[in-house]
Amino acid sequence: MELQNTVKEALNALYHHPEDTVRMQADRWLQDFQRTLDAWQVADNLLHDATSNLETLIFCSQTLRSKVQRDFEELPSEAFRPLRDSLNTLLKKFHKGPPKVRTQISIAVAALAVYVPAEDWGDGGIVNWLRDEMNSHPEYIPGFLELLTVLPEEVYNYKIAARPERRRQFEKELTSQMEVALSILTACLSINELKEQVLEAFASWLRLKHGIPGSVLASHPLVLTALSSLNSEPLSEASVNVISELIHYTAAGSSGGVAVQMPLIQVLVPQVMSLKALLKDSSKDEEDVKAIARLFADMGDSYVELIATGSDESMIIVNALLEVASHPENYIASMTFNFWHSLQVILTKRDTSLPFGNEASIEAERKRRQGAFVPSYESLVSLVSFRVEYPQDYLDLSHEDRKEFKHTRYAVADVLTDAASVLGGDATLQILYKKLLEAVARCGNGENNEWRPVEAALFCIRAISNYVSVVEAEVMPQIMGLLPKLPQQPQLLQTVCLTIGVYSKWLDSASIGPAILPSLIDILMSGMGTSEDSAAAAALAFRHICDDCRKKLCGCIDGLFHIYHRAVSGESSFKVAAEDSLHLVEALSMVITELPPDNAKRALEALCLPVVTPLQEAVSQGPEILNKKPARELTVHIDRFAYIFRYVNHPEAVADAIHRLWPIFKAIFDLRAWDVRTMESLCRACKYAVRTSGRFMGVTIGAMLEEIQGLYKQHHQSCFLYLSSEVIKIFGSDPSCANYLKILIESLFIHTTRLLTNIQEFTARPDIADDCFLLASRCIRYCPQLFIPSEVFQPLVDCSMIGITVQHREASNSILTFLSDVFDLANSSKGEQYLPIRDTVIIPRGASITRILIASLTGALPSSRLEPVTYTVLALTRAYRARAVEWAKESVSLIPLTAVTEVERSRFLKALSDAASGFDINSLTVAIEEMADVCRRNRTVQEIVQGALRPLELNLIPVS
Repeated sequence: MELQNTVKEALNALYHHPEDTVRMQADRWLQDFQRTLDAWQVADNLLHDATSNLETLIFCSQTLRSKVQRDFEELPSEAFRPLRDSLNTLLKKFHKGPPKVRTQISIAVAALAVYVPAEDWGDGGIVNWLRDEMNSHPEYIPGFLELLTVLPEEVYNYKIAARPERRRQFEKELTSQMEVALSILTACLSINELKEQVLEAFASWLRLKHGIPGSVLASHPLVLTALSSLNSEPLSEASVNVISELIHYTAAGSSGGVAVQMPLIQVLVPQVMSLKALLKDSSKDEEDVKAIARLFADMGDSYVELIATGSDESMIIVNALLEVASHPENYIASMTFNFWHSLQVILTKRDTSLPFGNEASIEAERKRRQGAFVPSYESLVSLVSFRVEYPQDYLDLSHEDRKEFKHTRYAVADVLTDAASVLGGDATLQILYKKLLEAVARCGNGENNEWRPVEAALFCIRAISNYVSVVEAEVMPQIMGLLPKLPQQPQLLQTVCLTIGVYSKWLDSASIGPAILPSLIDILMSGMGTSEDSAAAAALAFRHICDDCRKKLCGCIDGLFHIYHRAVSGESSFKVAAEDSLHLVEALSMVITELPPDNAKRALEALCLPVVTPLQEAVSQGPEILNKKPARELTVHIDRFAYIFRYVNHPEAVADAIHRLWPIFKAIFDLRAWDVRTMESLCRACKYAVRTSGRFMGVTIGAMLEEIQGLYKQHHQSCFLYLSSEVIKIFGSDPSCANYLKILIESLFIHTTRLLTNIQEFTARPDIADDCFLLASRCIRYCPQLFIPSEVFQPLVDCSMIGITVQHREASNSILTFLSDVFDLANSSKGEQYLPIRDTVIIPRGASITRILIASLTGALPSSRLEPVTYTVLALTRAYRARAVEWAKESVSLIPLTAVTEVERSRFLKALSDAASGFDINSLTVAIEEMADVCRRNRTVQEIVQGALRPLELNLIPVS
C-alpha cells in the first residue's frame, strides 16, 4: 500500500507540480520503479482499484504492458495463469475505455501469448480462448476485438523479449488459427456499430500474409463488406485499409503470389477502378481523395509485373495512375512516383527470363513493351514538370516548407529520369524544350514573375542530362543559344549555371562547343558575381567544364587564370565562398594536367602563387603572431594546396612544388602542431602530394616523416597516423624505404600503445584508435615484412583486445578490421610466410579474443555492429578451425542457462564448427544473429551475459 501511494504521489508531482526539477525527479523515480519486481503487483493492484484516476490507470497499464513485453521471464512459471486471469478481468473492466488503457491491456495479453505456447495457454491457444470468452461474455466484445486486432501485430514487435524460436512458433500458431480468427470477425459483422473495428482487425490479420486461396477470399463476407463500404459517405478508413492489405496480400509470395490469388484480384481491381471518377470530384473531402489515390498506388506497386506486359487491362490501371499523378496536390501525385520507377526498371532491364525463345525475340518483346508505355511516360513528363516551379511566395515560406519544396523538386527529377530511361533522353528533351520555349515566350511578353516557368523547364532539362546523348544536335544547340538571352534573376541564373555544368560532356563533343564556350563562361562569371548561391553553382559548373572540355581549354589558360585569381583573391566583385573556390582550384588543376610537362610546371607555379603568398606572409610575421591566427586563416589556403596536389596529375611537377613549399609547411607544422584543424588540413595536403608524386618525392618524404614522427610523440594528433597510412600505401613495398618506414611504424605504434592502456583511454581518444588500427591494417597489406616480425606487433594485438568494445563506431570497426586482417593473413601471398609469428602471438590469446568477440556479439557493442564482429569471428574460425570452436565453447559455457539454453548454445557452436570446416557461412551469420537476439532480449539477460563474459576484465588473462 505504501508503494502504491508513492506511485500516486509521484504521478501527481509529474503532471501537476509547478517546479521542473520536482517533475524531473518524479519522472526518474517512476522510470526506475517500472524496472522493479514490485512494479508487477503495484500496477496490477492500482488498475483493479476503483479509486485510481486516469493518470494512474494510463501509467499502470503502460507499466504492466512493458513488464509483460520485456520482463516476463522474471516471474515464476506458476504466475502465468493468475496474470492471464487478471489481465482478462481488466480487459473486461475497461471494455468501454478509456481507450488508451484498454489498448495497453490488449497489447499486454497479446505479448503474454507470444511467450506462452498454445498448449500451455490452454483452450487450444489464445485465438480459441478468445472465441470462447466472446461467446461467454458478448457484452465485452469491443475489448476482445481490440485484442484480436493487436494479436497479429505482436508477431513483428521486437520489444517483446521472446526467444527467436518461440517468436517463429507464435507466428505459426497464429497462421494456423487464421480461419478461426476470420470466423470470429465474420460473426461480429452482425453488430453494425462494430463494423469499422471488425474491418481494422481483418486488415491486421491480413498482414500475416498467410496463404488463404484467392477463390475463398473473393467471396468472403469480410471482403465483400469492405468492398461495399468503399462507397460509403464519408469513405470508410477501415475498408480502405482492408482493400490496401488485400492488394498487398495478393502480390505476396507467402500467399501464393498473383497466379494463385487471381480470383481475388479480379474482384478487387474493378471495384477500385470504379472509384476513378472520384479523384476529380471537387465535392469529395481531400482525405477521401488521398485514400482513393493510395489504393491506385498500391495496385500499381503490387501488380507492376503484370502491368509491365502492356496488356489492354493493364493500361486502364496506368491511365488511372496518370490521373493520380495529375492531382494538383504534390503529396497525392507523388504516391505514384514509386510505381513509375518500378515499371521503368522492369521495362528497361535486359531480362533473359522472358518466355520468348531466342535473344532476338526477347529483345523484340522488350521493345514492344517499352513502346506500349511511351504515351504514358510522355504524359507523365508533362504532368510532373510544372511541380518544380518556384511558388510566388517562396521567400516568405518557413524553413520546413522550403525543405518540402526542395524534396518535391528532387522527387520530380527522379521521375523525369525514369521517363528518360523509357523514352530516351533525346525524346524527353524534345518535350521539355517545348515547355522551355513556351516559358521563354511568356517571359518575352513581360508577364509578372515570368522567370519561374523558365527556371522550372531548365531544372527539368538539367535533371535528364545523363540521358541526353552527347551527339544530340537538334535541341541542345538551341537551348545553349537561349541561355545568354535569359534575364539574370539570381535563382534562374543559378539553374542556368548548373545546367551549363551538367551538359559539359555534350559541350566537349558538340561541333559548336568551341564557338559557344566563351559566352557560357561569361554567364558563369556573371553567376560568380550575383549571389552566393549562383556563385556556388557557377564554380561547380566551371569545374565540370574544365574537367570535360580540358583539351579545348588548354589554349585559353590565361583567361582561366584570370577568373581563378579573381575568385581566390577575395578582392573582386565575385561572391565565391572559400569552399566553392576549391571547385576553381580543381578546374585549373585538371586543365594543367593536359599541358605538356614544361608548360605544366610553369602553370603549376602560377596556380600555387596566390595560395602560397598569404601563407608566406603569415609565417614571416613570426611565431607569436602565427600562433594567434585563427585556424581558418591558414586552412583556407592549405586546403587549396590539397586540391592542387590531388588534381594536377604531373608527378614530377608536384614533387618539385612540395619540395619548394616544404620550408613553409615545416614552419606551420612546428608552430601549430597543437592545432587539430590546421594539422588535419596540412596532413591532407601532404597526403595528396605523396599520392600524386609517389617516388619522385625524393628527400622531401624523409623530412616529412621525421617531422610527423617527432610531433606525434608531443601532440598525439591522429592525422599524423592518417598521413603515415598513405606513406605506407605508396612506399611500403619499396625495399629502399624499408629502414625509415620500420623506424616510423615502430615509433608511432609504441607511442600509441602507451597512450591506449584501458577502455577509458580508447573512449577519450577514439580518433587515435581509429587511425592507429587503420595504419596497422595498411601495414599488414603493404609491408607485412616490416610489421609482423617487429617488436610492436604483439603489443598492438594486446592493445586491440582492450579496445574492441569501445562504443565509437569508426574506432571499433578499425580494430575489428585489423584483427580480421591478422586472422586472414594466409589469404595474402606476402603474409603467408609470417603465419608462425602470428600464431605465437594469437594462440595464447585466442581464448580471450574469442571471449571478447562473443561478448561484443551478445551486448558489449550495439547491435548495429553485428556485421563487422561477425566477420571477425568468421575470420578467426577459418584461421584456427577446431581450436577456435573450442575457444568459443569455453566462452559460451560461461553464460548461465537462464540466459542461453543448451539448444541455443549447441546451434551456435554447430554453425561455428560448420564454418571451420568450410561449409556455408550464411548459416553462421544466422546463428550469430540468433545468439545476439537471445542475449540482448532484455536488459536483465544482457547484464547476466556481460557479467559472465566480463570483456573489460580480460585483457591477457587466459580463460580459466
